[in-house]
Amino acid sequence: MSRHPSPRPDPPPPLASMTARCPEDLLAFVPVALGFVPQQSVVLLTFGAGPSFHARVDLPSHESDVPFVIEALVDPCLRHDVERVVIVLYAAAPSLVRDLADRLERALTREGIEVLELMCADGRRWFPMLPGRADQPRGVPYDVSAHPFAAEAVVAGLVTHSSRDALAATLWPDPVAVATVSDVLGGVSPADAGWVRALTHRHAGRGTVPEPADLARLLVSIADPVAREGAWCAIERADAREHVALWTCVLRSAPERLVAGPAAVLGFAAWLAGHGALAWCAVERALEADGSCSLADTVSGLLVSAVPPSRWRPPGPPPPGGAAAHASGGAA
Repeated sequence: MSRHPSPRPDPPPPLASMTARCPEDLLAFVPVALGFVPQQSVVLLTFGAGPSFHARVDLPSHESDVPFVIEALVDPCLRHDVERVVIVLYAAAPSLVRDLADRLERALTREGIEVLELMCADGRRWFPMLPGRADQPRGVPYDVSAHPFAAEAVVAGLVTHSSRDALAATLWPDPVAVATVSDVLGGVSPADAGWVRALTHRHAGRGTVPEPADLARLLVSIADPVAREGAWCAIERADAREHVALWTCVLRSAPERLVAGPAAVLGFAAWLAGHGALAWCAVERALEADGSCSLADTVSGLLVSAVPPSRWRPPGPPPPGGAAAHASGGAA
């Protein structure tokens, strides 16, 4: 048990409510909502009867990929009764995404989903792309660096990274922390789910990081899916942000062979906290380390299906001799 817990960075705050009234507002909102400035991407913002969500996918690299991109965006809209959407395509020129924009707009309209705005943005100019909109061959200049939304995000403590790669880099190993944990790995033995749950909740609540010996024992323990369940099943929406901060530090301290467990738990905590882009980055790290990580697969499914965190119900105590029953919103 750590007598002198180490401090860690504050958890990211929840996204504030922002009202967009014009295309420039939408262009300022997207990086704040995603946590990074998108490039070569399709971004979808949704509105309607079901829970609103935002989604981002890479631009298709080949014509044959276009149907899969459209399906990946339309299916969650149908699943969640979306009524209206805004689409922003980030590309070097509107001519490069005209076919994709037209096909995506038609697919949504066929399903009774209204496309409120459809535009292409190249970082300096935006181009209207909805049928019947005034043609703007030179585009409309924009600069959202000093937009009120950006200022509000800074005041609220929200970090907007320059790219998705920059966001993913926040999960890269900390060489000093990895070396420190590696030095004590040989002297620790795995613990059970109860120990994992108690340790992580204590440090999440205090805003601290376990000492190296406890970190090493935690990492060894959650290599076992049963002990890992003790960590992720006990996270609640009310403390998910604190767990995101904790598990980010745990992941960055993990030797490569032990990355999958903390990355998967971080992915779950990030999804529960509403940080979808960070959750994807964590899932990708987990699956790169262990392609059979079941929790990472589960979080990936939640993200692909745009399942809202409000659906999560922590499972009750496990039956004698059994694992916890999984509630709607996640499974190990």
